[in-house]
Amino acid sequence: MMAAVAAAQAGARVILLERNEKLGKKLYITGKGRCNVTNAVPPEDFQKQVPHNPRFLFSALSALSPADLMALLTSWGCPVMVERGERVFPQSEKASDVTRAFERQMENLGVDVRLNQRVRSILTADEEGSVSLQAVLTENGERIPADAVILCTGGKSYASTGSTGDGHALLSRLGHRLLPTLPALVPLACAEPWVSALQGLSLKNVRLTLTRGKKILFTDLGEMLFTHFGISGPLVLSASSYMAGEDLRDLELTLDLKPGLTQAQLEDRLLRDIGAAGKKQLQTLLCGLYPIRLAETVPALCGLDGRKPACEISREERLALVRITKALPLPVTGTRPLGEAIITRGGLDVREVNPATMESKRIPGLYIAGELLDVDALTGGFNLHIAFSTGYVAGRSAAGAN
Repeated sequence: MMAAVAAAQAGARVILLERNEKLGKKLYITGKGRCNVTNAVPPEDFQKQVPHNPRFLFSALSALSPADLMALLTSWGCPVMVERGERVFPQSEKASDVTRAFERQMENLGVDVRLNQRVRSILTADEEGSVSLQAVLTENGERIPADAVILCTGGKSYASTGSTGDGHALLSRLGHRLLPTLPALVPLACAEPWVSALQGLSLKNVRLTLTRGKKILFTDLGEMLFTHFGISGPLVLSASSYMAGEDLRDLELTLDLKPGLTQAQLEDRLLRDIGAAGKKQLQTLLCGLYPIRLAETVPALCGLDGRKPACEISREERLALVRITKALPLPVTGTRPLGEAIITRGGLDVREVNPATMESKRIPGLYIAGELLDVDALTGGFNLHIAFSTGYVAGRSAAGAN
């Protein structure tokens, strides 16, 4: 929709082919139906939220920054608001209002929107060793001549919205190099029984850290959730984006249950609590530090009996409690399937695309935008903005705008 609007604004005659029965199906499920359209951080901070190929986005973010998008939507009758974490939502808190704003713009600009139109192939011709774009062939056999084609078919997550890999197949047949598609922003699986035993336990204000050797790949404060298969929640989803395609044997994921305390402060706290506990059981004392279910689990992870009187805890045992509290290892065995991922890592190798125009380096006149590209970001509106900004650049470029 953004590519269509940008191209039409630049004077092009635009046909939008949508395989679904309505526009914006993926928008309807973003931000739990509220549509987290972008994030209001400055462009330099935006790129820090992109684990994979952030430099590729320099031109797109310059052409359409978060502030630009917010101003556009507001001018289109869809005012926005900024919430915690600089997340941007429509003031109405309805994703449908974002789609309607685009629909109004396309109608005003004369964009020919054709629903239930799935593309079978993109036709090219090879003349004197030079490939040229000819037409788009739809599934119902219609041949639509085109001077330029913009592919915005999405990744392979949320297949129910139409993202089933059509764009990948089209690009592959045209000779483009595609990288394996992997789940990103996805829950993680853990095999340890103690993890699944904590199913349903939600933790807030904890720190999750992912390392490879001594290198910190990801660390952040926030929320997470224990599930029947492993772990999920905002922190886990973000960490997973740094794990896609990596050998998990080289990575370590640890949880700091008390990030507000240093190890020394935590040890002092335990000493005071033990001194005041008398003959209370250790797991009872630990209820002052953790949720009850975790207070029953942590001693066992330290090789301790939770029923042991707190006053009998040795210094070595106390230090073991401190270490596990500050760096609880989470034994990840893998990610959940692509069908459970919010976004897709992989797709079209960005080295085959001109970042200033989004045009294919293999086929003149072919443009690619959005999640088809091997670029992905963390949660918070960043991935939607990547779609909007790359679509904007592709639209203007395809129309011949500077």
